[in-house]
Amino acid sequence: MVGSKIKKIRESKSITIEQVAERSGLSVDQIDRIESNENLPSLAPLIKIARVLGVRLGTFLDDSEHLGPVICRIDEQPKGISFSSDTANSHNNLNFFALAESKTGRHMEPFLIDIDSASQNGYQLSTHEGEEFLYVLEGAIEVTYGKNKYVIHVGESIYYDSIVDHNVHAANDSKAKILAVVYTPY
Repeated sequence: MVGSKIKKIRESKSITIEQVAERSGLSVDQIDRIESNENLPSLAPLIKIARVLGVRLGTFLDDSEHLGPVICRIDEQPKGISFSSDTANSHNNLNFFALAESKTGRHMEPFLIDIDSASQNGYQLSTHEGEEFLYVLEGAIEVTYGKNKYVIHVGESIYYDSIVDHNVHAANDSKAKILAVVYTPY
């Protein structure tokens, strides 16, 4: 579990929950819920925690260490992870399937992401260091980026700096599937 890995890394570096909270801008309660595996946050808080701990985001998702190339076969579909937020009106409809979780030392995080239909509760913008590349495989997505909104259809892509407030959700209350590659410096 992601929370258990975070706790193990934090304790191995002799960093308290309070120090992680102070350095990341997250609350002590939120970090405690994450470490207890009660809450798996969206990518932005995970990236902040990774930066505080001095590790790649992928470290939280890695199952094993593999130095050579990693091949993801069609008959060996990766296990999905659904991220959520601690806000009542967040958009909790993204299911991530890591495509290179066993590759160590990587600087990019490739995912297949299934996006369920849009929630009636709205969505929350996130921001974090790095860049994101999204390619639509099925359906269409709406990307809120700063004050702009973009609709991206099958066969189209978008590449943006993730330091700008952003959100990705299915367009027109439909479902979508995307290939996403996230780069986060550490």
